Amino acid sequence: MTNEPPVGLRLERCGEIAVLVLGGARRLNPLREELQLALRARCAELRNDESVRALVLTGEGEAFSVGADLSTMSAAEGEPSSLGQRVAEKMHELSNRLILDLRRLPFPVVSAVNGACAGAAVGLALAADVVLAARSAYFYLPFIPKLGIVPDLGATWFLERLLGRARSTAVALLGERCPAEQAARWGLIWQCVDDVTLREQALSMAYRLAALPPNSIVELRDALDTASTNTLAAQLDYEAERQRELIDTPSFAEGVSAFLSKREPRFPPR
Repeated sequence: MTNEPPVGLRLERCGEIAVLVLGGARRLNPLREELQLALRARCAELRNDESVRALVLTGEGEAFSVGADLSTMSAAEGEPSSLGQRVAEKMHELSNRLILDLRRLPFPVVSAVNGACAGAAVGLALAADVVLAARSAYFYLPFIPKLGIVPDLGATWFLERLLGRARSTAVALLGERCPAEQAARWGLIWQCVDDVTLREQALSMAYRLAALPPNSIVELRDALDTASTNTLAAQLDYEAERQRELIDTPSFAEGVSAFLSKREPRFPPR
């Protein structure tokens, strides 16, 4: 089944997997305001659709996305606020909320990066739980060397945690393309795959993740986010308290039953 809204965002369904395809291939899928609005609307729709158990996010054509549409970002004569003020307000109202929408979905999200992933699109791609990239894909952060601004849409948060301070600093300052194979070696993404198998591999990953216990991805995101600021002692306490609740759920009972019966667990839908 395919459903195409008029703003260049395509929703496809593969059983319990939803696939969102960023559109605008002739311009390499820029993150225009209407595309971001459509993404937020689709996230809200999918969040409430209990038949969806995983999401794949990818781009149309030869790119994932080149990020912001700079052709729309110019100072306008007579405007009461500066361009910087207007962009910041739009980020607070729309772009930043989009990243949080993705991070708060109650099912796993897979990014399938199929070409250029540049600027703000880097934050969008890395907001997924698992990132796969085609061998020809690359990540590019032109913010500082080309524009004199900081990486955004969460890129600084993701880079520092995934690459560490040394690599994230160099990647942001130098503005060099980071090829998919290097991104995988560095731990920025999960895996680099052949171009022709990217969609197949992304869907296969999504199906695997869809079979997980309901709410498990939410629990894991919270645990890892908490671990990034907790002391070891505090994190040990956190883990014990989560087990207090999770061990009494149907998912744990099914997991134990499957283990004792030497079969694969069959977890209930969310």
